[in-house]
Amino acid sequence: MLGKLARQVDPNVLVGFDKADDAGVYRLAPELALVQTVDFFTPIVDDPYIFGQIAATNALSDVYAMGGRPLSALAMVCFPEKEDLGVLERILAGGLSKMVEAGCTVIGGHSIRDPEIKFGYAVTGVVDPARVTTNSGARPGDALVFTKALGTGVISTAIKRGVAAAEWIDAATAAMTTLNRRAAEVALGFDVHSMTDVTGFGLIGHAREMALGSNVSLLLHASRVPCLPGAEECIARGFIPGGLNSNREFASCSVEADSNVPEALLTLLYDPQTAGGLLIAVEPQQAEALVKALQEAGVGAAVIGEALERRTPLICVAV
Repeated sequence: MLGKLARQVDPNVLVGFDKADDAGVYRLAPELALVQTVDFFTPIVDDPYIFGQIAATNALSDVYAMGGRPLSALAMVCFPEKEDLGVLERILAGGLSKMVEAGCTVIGGHSIRDPEIKFGYAVTGVVDPARVTTNSGARPGDALVFTKALGTGVISTAIKRGVAAAEWIDAATAAMTTLNRRAAEVALGFDVHSMTDVTGFGLIGHAREMALGSNVSLLLHASRVPCLPGAEECIARGFIPGGLNSNREFASCSVEADSNVPEALLTLLYDPQTAGGLLIAVEPQQAEALVKALQEAGVGAAVIGEALERRTPLICVAV
């Protein structure tokens, strides 16, 4: 909808909404720019404190994906008028715990009455304008490295239906409350050409944005993509979130999958993620070293594909 509005011209806008990037970047000085993002959503787990942690982790992720360092945050709250305020206190405390971990200061916020709880943050960070990692810098031959594992969307659906196994919940919660801070710090020590975090549009959706923005095609190996425990079983049992179907309906026209790719794995590539991992396009000779460095830093990572010269289809999925 923003694209339908009159265009503003400001030479200090280094990253706007033109290429669906993770956050906006505004230059303040030759070596200093602001990174700005906003994100909020409804609860996806029962525990208010953990929900607050997940919301904060998710909001901070866009700053890390741009190569930035978060500085301050404003909380955004929608809360029912007659709900127990103790629940809100726990949500805010959970969010604050992750902001403290990130070294990001909560300096205020805004709240409204709403029948449905919603929570998140507007986050401001800083970045060197020369070191912004947009989603439009991938080059043919680049290796694609992915951190974290897929499946938070289908597992969250199982949680809402009251059928998720404890192992699934624990693994998904751990993933959704792990900051992308360390992953980004390690990645920026390598020749990274492009980076984005995988969230609501799923791996395919965010890969599509990287491909379009970079004018390349991508090859993804489904069997190399890490999956959370229970993710494939959730799909087999029909715990499919509406967002997954929407993602598939929108992006599948850009995708061609080999006939031997298991349907559950292909479906999972469209799963909307919350606080998902980073998709990193890196110089191919550095890919294995990057994965090793990430793993040594406690970050799960795998090479899941490569960038190709632009062709049709935009995204190929192989086993």
